[in-house]
Amino acid sequence: MESITLANAQPTRRKPWFQPFLKSEALTGYFLISPAVFLMLVLLAYPFVLAVWISMTDRVLGEPGKLVWFTNFYKLIQAPIFQNTVWNSFVYTFATVFLKMFLGVILALVLNQEIPCRNLIRGAILLPWIVPTSLSVLTWLWMFDSLFSVANYILLGLGLIQKKIPWLGDPFWAMVSVVIVNTWRGLPFFAVSFLAGLMTIPKELYEAAETDGAKQFRQFWHITLPLLQPVIAVVVLFTTIWTFADFQIVYILTHGGPINATQIFATMAYDVALVAGRIGEGSAISLFLFPALLIVIIFMLKFLRRE
Repeated sequence: MESITLANAQPTRRKPWFQPFLKSEALTGYFLISPAVFLMLVLLAYPFVLAVWISMTDRVLGEPGKLVWFTNFYKLIQAPIFQNTVWNSFVYTFATVFLKMFLGVILALVLNQEIPCRNLIRGAILLPWIVPTSLSVLTWLWMFDSLFSVANYILLGLGLIQKKIPWLGDPFWAMVSVVIVNTWRGLPFFAVSFLAGLMTIPKELYEAAETDGAKQFRQFWHITLPLLQPVIAVVVLFTTIWTFADFQIVYILTHGGPINATQIFATMAYDVALVAGRIGEGSAISLFLFPALLIVIIFMLKFLRRE
């Protein structure tokens, strides 16, 4: 009897590896995400691969060029102006992100209090973020003008300075100027994001801490800041990426000057690739952003995962 059963038993066939993908639900899912995948391939993957290829050529404007492999990268690393650009990019990015984070927390704490016209102030605080970048930066360019600087007029009137500051004519003050403008423009995004995080913290935690005799600073340090850390990490991550790739603020205010004191990756790539016509070298400059951003992203994602 046992032998008959074994003889009649049919061997089980393994399902094809692609069979789960043929289910109606899977096909619907692939159909829905196909536009996004197509756009990512066309708008992200293809330009990135093309930029990598061009960066390894000596291509100039109007000529195809020839393959030189990593010569452009080697030349850039040896160039003092590029070394200065790398330093400026990191200084510009970390200074603005730190100021926006520090001031954003303070502003969010203020907006979270019961103050008159709170909703109106919350809406008005978004104006620097809403106004087009080029328009707002042109206003700051007029405010930092060497002859008719409104900033100098106010500071002289308040007695905070004794002589006019060459905002855009001095290397140090030029970097300070672009940092101020970037901080002013990005501060609303930080403040509103942190405010949203503050509103999710249960009030019972503060009431319990107050009952135990904890002062406001201890409440902030042991309750607000730890619970706000995930929001801070996400906002800092995105802002760091945006700031590293920033172009409009620096280019409109200083064009990378004076004496390349505010030259960053984006402005130098523009000058080399489009103004000077050395497209291969300009693509290599742009690609130097990738490892810098990759390091920052890995660090921030590890922090978020740990939290």
